Amino acid sequence: MINTVTTTIAGQQIKIETGRLAKQSDGSVLVSSGNNMVLVTAVSARQAKPDQGFFPLSVEFIEKFYAIGKIPGGYFKREGKPSTESVLNARIIDRPIRPLFPEGYMNDTQIVATVLSADGAFPVEILASLGASAALHISDIPFGGPTAACMVGRVDGQFIANPTPEQKAKSDMNIIVSGTKNGILMVEGEAQFISEADALAALKFGHQSLLPLLQIQEELREKTGSVPKRAFVPAVIDADFKTAAESLLTPLIEKAMSMKVKQERYAAFDAAKTTAKEALVQNIADDKLKSQREKELSNIVEDVKYKVARAMILDKGSRIDGRDLKTVRSISNEVGILPRAHGSGLFTRGETQCLGTVTLGTADDEQSIEALEGSYKKKFLLHYNFPPYSVGETGRFGGQGRREIGHGNLAERAIKAVIPDHVNFPYTIRIVGEVLESNGSSSMGTVCASTLALLDAGVKIKGNVAGIAMGLIKEGDRVAVLSDILGDEDHLGDMDFKVAGTANGITAVQMDIKIDSVSFAVMETALNQAREGRLHILNEMEKVINVPRGQISEFAPRIETIKIKPDKIREVIGSGGKTIRSITEQTGVKIEIQDDGTINIASADPAATKKAIAIIEAICAEAEVGKTYQGKVIKIAEFGAFVEILPNTQGLLHISEIANERVRQVTDVLKEGEMVDVKVLEVDRAGRIKLSRKALLQ
Repeated sequence: MINTVTTTIAGQQIKIETGRLAKQSDGSVLVSSGNNMVLVTAVSARQAKPDQGFFPLSVEFIEKFYAIGKIPGGYFKREGKPSTESVLNARIIDRPIRPLFPEGYMNDTQIVATVLSADGAFPVEILASLGASAALHISDIPFGGPTAACMVGRVDGQFIANPTPEQKAKSDMNIIVSGTKNGILMVEGEAQFISEADALAALKFGHQSLLPLLQIQEELREKTGSVPKRAFVPAVIDADFKTAAESLLTPLIEKAMSMKVKQERYAAFDAAKTTAKEALVQNIADDKLKSQREKELSNIVEDVKYKVARAMILDKGSRIDGRDLKTVRSISNEVGILPRAHGSGLFTRGETQCLGTVTLGTADDEQSIEALEGSYKKKFLLHYNFPPYSVGETGRFGGQGRREIGHGNLAERAIKAVIPDHVNFPYTIRIVGEVLESNGSSSMGTVCASTLALLDAGVKIKGNVAGIAMGLIKEGDRVAVLSDILGDEDHLGDMDFKVAGTANGITAVQMDIKIDSVSFAVMETALNQAREGRLHILNEMEKVINVPRGQISEFAPRIETIKIKPDKIREVIGSGGKTIRSITEQTGVKIEIQDDGTINIASADPAATKKAIAIIEAICAEAEVGKTYQGKVIKIAEFGAFVEILPNTQGLLHISEIANERVRQVTDVLKEGEMVDVKVLEVDRAGRIKLSRKALLQ
């Protein structure tokens, strides 16, 4: 049976349908708005795999090019690996639903969102996020939803829900808000230097806008018969064993928590676990029971760490490394540490260290992207790398994981707002953030290192950007908001809220919640506290460098920009590109020509750039009345000679203008191929040029 529910948000109808497609899934819905359609399925295994130690939730966002009536490019002409945008959209779906599965649920669970039709008028990631929640909500999979998402823009001071591409282009913010009826679960977005008050207002607007989407999911569940959820009972640890382990571990964990150095603290945690294992597990004769107790002990250690760390903060106002709630760890900065990179900056905050590098390129270095919304090129790129040695581990290299893609995108959003306009700085800019050490918010460390590297590279950015990660500990009515969280505080806390921006406002935000939701009062506190921390970090960075260097690196290409008339572009390019190829072969420069007549000439050799400009200017030059030229006789006729005074520009030297005396035949004075000085007497409306040699003889 097909069931359908609809609602309208900001004048846009949104429909959820179930019962027609992919019926063998545990939950399947088709979400649509206008010509945009996304099929979302949810499937969860009936049993967990043996020895499963984490919740194996996977989310796939699949773009099909038939959705826009297009055949994919490339040799195979079919969709390949997920694009960066697909990975980011999968994360948008994953992050708000993940905390709503019951604790201890370990069954393989997969959400697949497939874009079946798209016209670009509605953000399909919002439909996919809605579909994921709806598919789970109507299924028998244990899930504490529903959730929904809304994209928030602002044009001319007015908030807009799920803006069109045209509205997004004019908007000073683009923020996705996900939540339940109780509050917000996830935030992801960018902005143009907005205030904390404006950010909070946007989040409130987004949450209010998504409420109708929660209501229609409840209606859909009722229509489908309110399928009972699967019985799920989390594994119970033997009470006596748990009590004995907690009694032994608590003082050892408390002592370890007082150690400020991460590696020493982790070594103490391992020692505490070993002590408990030797005392409580080692002598168990039954191998099966012994294996079970070892797994339970690992869980108990994490539970004790969770309780001890949170009690320290809520009861004593003291954090793991001894800081109070607002203090930012010690910061050091360096710039110019790499001799050949065009710019470099090293940012160290506590035990988190990030190296930022900048490389300046030309139009040839732009990234070409084929996406559902159309093909386009990126002139600014930021890549984030998180090698295993940054946390003292070994691991596999090769390709970026979803986490690296997500963190890199967050840092790119934060920095993008200050990148100079391409017309004023016609370079392709690539930043690479290398995380060398990590203990809390390496993405915000990358933002800071990137700013230092841009300043070192001489890029005239619109402002200096810093970022900070905020945390939350909440037990009932007791709440503590933490500035500049450690990795352990992220792991053991209830919120990871990253805020980046300049002294003038916010440029990027990202928030994930591990509890049901967070109130707007807590978010307001976190935003204001984040501003204090951000300004402190900026102040420390600007002690080392606060304005861009006066010139770019000697190893970077120099780009000179000239302007020609658009109707001269064809002459510069030449037939089949012959002329422009000739210029590049003669000079070794790179040339980019835009439709408006702007030409960017790039080379590390100033002399080569100067030569190329001279050639182009000569090609585009136009005859000026009264000016003298040395031209070449191209053709001789009875009535005069045609003389090329500029490339592709000829004028008529009439027989009466060749000499002071009467000339019987042109060939008596001139020969084809001869160079002759002439003066321009006239250029008529048709562009015909009248020349004189006689005027120069007089």
